[in-house]
Amino acid sequence: MEPKWQVRNPEGRHRVIVTRHLPGQDWIKVLQEADCKIEIWQEDDQLSTAMIKEAIGKDCRAAIGMLSEQWGAELFTALKAAGGRVYSNYAVGFNNIDLDAATAAGIAVGNTPGVLTGATAELAVALTLAAARRVGEAERFLRAGRFRGWAPTLLLGNLLEGKTAGIIGAGRIGTAYARIMVQGFRTNIIYYSRRPNSGLEDFVSAFGSFLKSRGHKPVVCTRAASVDELLKKSDCVSLHTPLNQDTFHLIDARRLGLMKKNAILINTSRGPVIDEAALVEHCRANPDFRAGLDVYENEPRLAPGLADLENAVLLPHLGSATHWTRQSMAVLAARNLAAILRGWPAWDRDDMEVFLLSRPPAAAPSILNARQLGIARFHEVRKPRGRSEKKDPLRS
Repeated sequence: MEPKWQVRNPEGRHRVIVTRHLPGQDWIKVLQEADCKIEIWQEDDQLSTAMIKEAIGKDCRAAIGMLSEQWGAELFTALKAAGGRVYSNYAVGFNNIDLDAATAAGIAVGNTPGVLTGATAELAVALTLAAARRVGEAERFLRAGRFRGWAPTLLLGNLLEGKTAGIIGAGRIGTAYARIMVQGFRTNIIYYSRRPNSGLEDFVSAFGSFLKSRGHKPVVCTRAASVDELLKKSDCVSLHTPLNQDTFHLIDARRLGLMKKNAILINTSRGPVIDEAALVEHCRANPDFRAGLDVYENEPRLAPGLADLENAVLLPHLGSATHWTRQSMAVLAARNLAAILRGWPAWDRDDMEVFLLSRPPAAAPSILNARQLGIARFHEVRKPRGRSEKKDPLRS
């Protein structure tokens, strides 16, 4: 029987645990070069808090964990007692982490932003199109042996072209989603965010001018004054918000009631942003309404009745599930650990893909509590190292 923990570079000076097998080999090389002994959990079953604490043991300098695990005071205290200095979430989101507890224990906490944008935006678009054209229903219909040939009224869906796409949370992923919808389907955009997104507005304006110059109706982009306004005006709504006390059940029964009866609701952000029980009831009462979900309120469990809905497209949390993205996330997580163990500063720029090059900056890509722990920022301590122009091997 194979051991449940695989050990790589057993002679390494810094013991590191990784709570799930990660794709690719480059991230392992990063940790090996930092003189780390790497212990990787090999099973598909998620580790419990008690199991992670046991794995940390009495000697552990760093850890890479998953979004599905709860990293709070118990684990950070144990990691600190074992000589730990840094933890990195294998995700861009960090609602599973008690940052205050980590900071109190003196543990730097990293995450993996910047490399998930395109993959997650593309999946949100895929869910939108699948919901609009009833792809899930159609496949189930066919596989059940019910297809008897073409029919004029078989599984009629809706066009996206010329409709209004609403984006709640116009950050990196929300902006990428909007651009794909504008370029691919010539949708108008309405967005809601705390701050204006001038870059998105300028892009849509320029594309609208291009369309007009070719004799087509131009597209427009507007910023909604409220979530309610956006929901009322949108034909499809895509959620791209973090999960916090302000966004928990952001979409509840009342707000579902504001949406058009044949609207589409897409969620690739965090499950609890939607009141899942309310969504089930709304979909039952409004058969022309469509939902496309990649994340769930009590993941991996679904709300009762959700899996039975014909007007819901359901995916098992695949937003970042491309080879390049998942390998890149692993590299960023490893570089967070290696940099902190070496005493390097925290990166202070948006560009994360520089850390996938053969000669990355001598910095930790993303440390969420760097300021609270007094970790220097990259620009404060050194000039950027020269970087090789060699092609990123993960993209080949």
